[in-house]
Amino acid sequence: MPAVEVVVADQPDLALPEAAAPRARRTGRWVLLSYLLLGVIVLIPLWLSPSGRVLAHNKDDHGFFLTMLAHGERVVFHGDNPLFTDRMNVPDGMNIMANTSVLALSVPFAPVTHFLGVGVAMVLLLTLGLAGTAAAWWWVLARYFVRTQRAAWIGGLWCGFAPAMVSHANGHINFVAQFVVPFIVWQVLRLREPGRVLRGGVILGLLIVLQVFVNEEVLLFTALALLVFAVAYACFSWRETLAVARRFLLGLGVAAGTALALLAYPLWSQFTGAQSYTGQPFEPGLFVTDLLSLGAYARQSLAGNSEVARQLSASPTEENTFWGLPMLIMLVIAGRMLWRSAAARAAMVSGVVLLIMSMGPQLRVGGRYTGVQLPFALIADLPVINLVSVTRFAMVPTTIIGVLLALAADRAGLLPSRRRVAFWVAMALAVVPVLPKPLPVIRAPQTPPFITQRMWEQYVPAGRTLVSVPVPEVTTGRTGMRWFALSGLDYEIPRGYFMVPADPPENRTGSWFAALRPTVVLLQSVGTYGHVPVLTSADRRDAIADLTYWRAAVVVLVPDTPNREALGATITGLLGIPPQQVGGVQMWDVRGLVHPAG
Repeated sequence: MPAVEVVVADQPDLALPEAAAPRARRTGRWVLLSYLLLGVIVLIPLWLSPSGRVLAHNKDDHGFFLTMLAHGERVVFHGDNPLFTDRMNVPDGMNIMANTSVLALSVPFAPVTHFLGVGVAMVLLLTLGLAGTAAAWWWVLARYFVRTQRAAWIGGLWCGFAPAMVSHANGHINFVAQFVVPFIVWQVLRLREPGRVLRGGVILGLLIVLQVFVNEEVLLFTALALLVFAVAYACFSWRETLAVARRFLLGLGVAAGTALALLAYPLWSQFTGAQSYTGQPFEPGLFVTDLLSLGAYARQSLAGNSEVARQLSASPTEENTFWGLPMLIMLVIAGRMLWRSAAARAAMVSGVVLLIMSMGPQLRVGGRYTGVQLPFALIADLPVINLVSVTRFAMVPTTIIGVLLALAADRAGLLPSRRRVAFWVAMALAVVPVLPKPLPVIRAPQTPPFITQRMWEQYVPAGRTLVSVPVPEVTTGRTGMRWFALSGLDYEIPRGYFMVPADPPENRTGSWFAALRPTVVLLQSVGTYGHVPVLTSADRRDAIADLTYWRAAVVVLVPDTPNREALGATITGLLGIPPQQVGGVQMWDVRGLVHPAG
């Protein structure tokens, strides 16, 4: 494994002269404050009303992660199973490990969720995710890779606030919280050092475990990037690689053993436990990186254009490149400055390989597929790879850009004065246009007193569910999911927004929806088209059967939902009982109609 020529950390622990230490500490405080301030600016619209606003570009995932944070609170304060919940998707439950559960974040932040509310926990974690990722990269870069705080600050700024990170800040707590990644990279590189096999391997193994409970996709990306880096470096500098290969591989073995020992049961639960699944509900080539997105700007960048970004990205939360043409030119400059370093060249190779992987099985240019086949087609169906949204591989080259910028900025001090000025002008032209703007939000539907004042407790006994209509699931039932999260998961619900097997046991492909039931299909049609159907006795039998399956106690119509009158009339027709007006909602008490077994 490589010795990184561009690092300066061969000085023991970067020891500072006594007089310089206070100055370094002051610099560190300003660095951290700058990142935190920028994180607050990005999330300030949500900070103004954490529980009353929703991120405009990703209302569904916003609600999902509110639910995951509420689950973490229940793990700590109610003793719930951290790996599985039976409080949603009743009666089948949901495999927490098979979803992006962020347990390493939701459990430590359980006191925040409990005392300040799930909305505050959400915006706080998004803010700290951006700022913390930047700070972690700054710390590792300053300690191990570069000589100057300025160079490390630039690298951290890009790694924490690149367009990909700001894009995922639209609700993806798991992708903005990448502060473990630089320490994983650092510990992997240190395995080449004498005496690090056992200690370094154990530390790396523990970091891997931590990252699994933050985001497994990011861990996969990091592992692939380091694999390509190691192979490329071995090609560029094979003598140095052979000299450290044995202890490096032994250290990796210790890390793998440590991680597997601690993760054996959680991974078994994820891949073979109840409600586990295989594959994604879409083809690998559906969400890929568009070639033209490399030189464009993201929606939330200062120079961004929403229409251009819309044509070149899978969604507002997946703008994983969008570096801008000036940054591409800056990368050429940085590449020339760093070319003599085998480690820098290996990092470039790693970035290019993962970028090509992010383009999927067929090249897409300007929103159109060209028919040009790419190498990813050969591995698209491999286990684990087939669980990944392909465009997210581009987050690796995005991070590598930050490292290369830091290394180039560090080398800039060695340039003649005119070239140094030109370098910093080019750096400013590359970085400033991609600095982020605040994320857009919208006002969330007001939660009725029936939920906020816990009036539901009079009607929903333990073991029974509250069925909101539209039924809770992705897009159409997001309000019901939001109620569930804001309540702290204190009542149980059928269905929901998550990943579960599509129609077990016959079809275990991953799906965003639980297997459809007749009443769900009927109510979805009414909610979409607004027509009250002619109800049959079979429709009524199906409704009672479905409510019995869900162990329903009450059916609650979401206020202000589209086609509310048609939905209310349909529910009344199915149940044969009139609704009650309670706490700002229409509610049908079905305890007299539904008698679940057991």
